[in-house]
Amino acid sequence: MIAIYPGSFDPITLGHLDIITRGSRLFEKVVVVVSSNPQKSPLFTAKQRIEQIQVSVNHLKNVEIDSFEGLTVSYARMKQAQVLLRGLRVLSDFEKELQMAHTNKTLAADLETVFLATSTEYGFLSSSLVKEIAKYGGPVDHLVPQHVARDIYRCYDKT
Repeated sequence: MIAIYPGSFDPITLGHLDIITRGSRLFEKVVVVVSSNPQKSPLFTAKQRIEQIQVSVNHLKNVEIDSFEGLTVSYARMKQAQVLLRGLRVLSDFEKELQMAHTNKTLAADLETVFLATSTEYGFLSSSLVKEIAKYGGPVDHLVPQHVARDIYRCYDKT
């Protein structure tokens, strides 16, 4: 069974990696899809995000990285995926994700959405939070992979 894990991943966090790692144990293949979100201004290009994710998951042999613009269900059909994988942190995530799952079901009735609750230690973590902390000079090494932290620090280096 093939699962698609879509997101902006700007940047990829340890919470994202938690979902990818656990998903890789549940599914034959997990395709992490870097997508653009028109409501967000990305810190990194899609190419940079793909590279960051590839380095982060190179030990997971059944994980593939790709990018796509358009409807996630269209991409899932193209990849012959049966599942959309989504992570949940807090109740507000569930409301938004459930609405999206219902919408996707109207577009692709054969595509299931599987929710994984993020591990407790990452329940507070978001890419937006990481960027805000870094913007004001705070440490993010404990929130993202080390190579991603270095990239973030370069973006916010004001010297």
